[in-house]
Amino acid sequence: MSVRLHTVLLLGCLLSRCAFGAEDSAANEWRQWRGPDFNGVAAHGKPPIEWSESKNVRWKVELPGDGLSVPLVWDNLVIVQTAIPTGKQSEDKSTKADESEDDAAEQKATPDSPDGEGRRAGQGDAPPEERRGGRGRGRGRGRGRRAAPSEEYKFSVMALDRSTGKTVWDRTVCELVPHEGNHGDGSLAPASPVTDGKHIYAYFGSRGLYCLDMKGNVVWQKDLGDMSTRNGFGEGTSPALVDDTLVITWDHEGDSFIVALDAKSGNERWRKDRDEATSWATPLIVRDGDTQLAIVPGSNRIRAYQLTNGNVRWECSGLGSNCVPCPVEYKGKIITMSGHREPALVAIDYVGATGDLTGTPRVSWTLGGGTPYVPSPLLYGDMLYFIQKNTGMLSCYDPDTGQPHFEKQRLDKIKGVYASPVGADGRVYIVGRDGITEVLKHGPEFKVLATNELDDRFDTSPAIAGNELFLRGRKHLYCIAEK
Repeated sequence: MSVRLHTVLLLGCLLSRCAFGAEDSAANEWRQWRGPDFNGVAAHGKPPIEWSESKNVRWKVELPGDGLSVPLVWDNLVIVQTAIPTGKQSEDKSTKADESEDDAAEQKATPDSPDGEGRRAGQGDAPPEERRGGRGRGRGRGRGRRAAPSEEYKFSVMALDRSTGKTVWDRTVCELVPHEGNHGDGSLAPASPVTDGKHIYAYFGSRGLYCLDMKGNVVWQKDLGDMSTRNGFGEGTSPALVDDTLVITWDHEGDSFIVALDAKSGNERWRKDRDEATSWATPLIVRDGDTQLAIVPGSNRIRAYQLTNGNVRWECSGLGSNCVPCPVEYKGKIITMSGHREPALVAIDYVGATGDLTGTPRVSWTLGGGTPYVPSPLLYGDMLYFIQKNTGMLSCYDPDTGQPHFEKQRLDKIKGVYASPVGADGRVYIVGRDGITEVLKHGPEFKVLATNELDDRFDTSPAIAGNELFLRGRKHLYCIAEK
């Protein structure tokens, strides 16, 4: 039990902690896509304020293929996922790591066909934004979905040396022709891995879930089926890990479900059907007393699943379509957002809650606009930062009362944002799609400290570990640090 959680329990407050508790936050690692406490904050990080292609770039390496996974940082490893086209044309054949040992235990689901309803968007940590106007930097019309590939792809997990960026190991876990394409702004490797320091859980959606040791050897694999995403825009939710349990949300245009797996073996502990269409939000794990809950946003309902058996403890409506941003927890409140056609924010007092909370005093505060479509919010101390849709408009709210510190403040140099903001050392980092990052002073007043630019396009959320900032572009991975 962490010192922080122990203190909270002694005070009689029933607060949550994420998959990795406060004691792990001090380790200066980034173990999951929203950081140690799943709120976007590196509590002990001190990355630079300023950088460019010629300043404070410790290393820059070109990554093969394409991917949107957030770099994980553990010890001296930086871990990423990627999908690499091989040029081999389809022959209706596929190979997965150690497939012969596991095929008998796996059953492949057959999803329903997409309903093609409306112009929707979504691709993992970076679904497409609905944009208007010309194709300036960071702007332009969305390129729509890509047809299903006709060539084989290698789905790989790479570990780079944290000090130099050199490849330590590169493991192809799966080689096949994807059954479905993705949005033009998306990727066939959009999800982020998660690690407990002993194993890496690399998730490629319809291409499988793989448990690797820290040397890149596959320990087990799991095939959950083939998704059929809305309008073929692609997949993207990442796995959540707490103790020895992995939780994965499988929302698509077929039979949606949520599943909990034993992290040691990959065996299913429980599976529950979900009345939801395609969504892209990663579950948040919190604690209510002695009960751990997986909080999963959805267009129909926000639901809290008991981690032991998958039963729904409480649910609440209020979000719009295409749920992408991940929820955060603040002092007994769950704060969830959506920003597609019906932008909304719902803050729920969840401690001790059961049943349907819609329209009850358990709904602490709500918001009907200014919320993000793709980027997840940043909860930094007692301030909640979030982007409007996918634009360069930032708001900062009191997460307890719902009162704004500032609203829809324009980031002058940033035109489009898919990456989620992160915070460290009293600063907020917002990475634009066009290579520009604005660094703000953390606080109730909007103040830009620096504007930085790199020669790449950025749709992936940053990672902060110690004094380093890791930025994954469409072509390169950067380690930003003072030399």
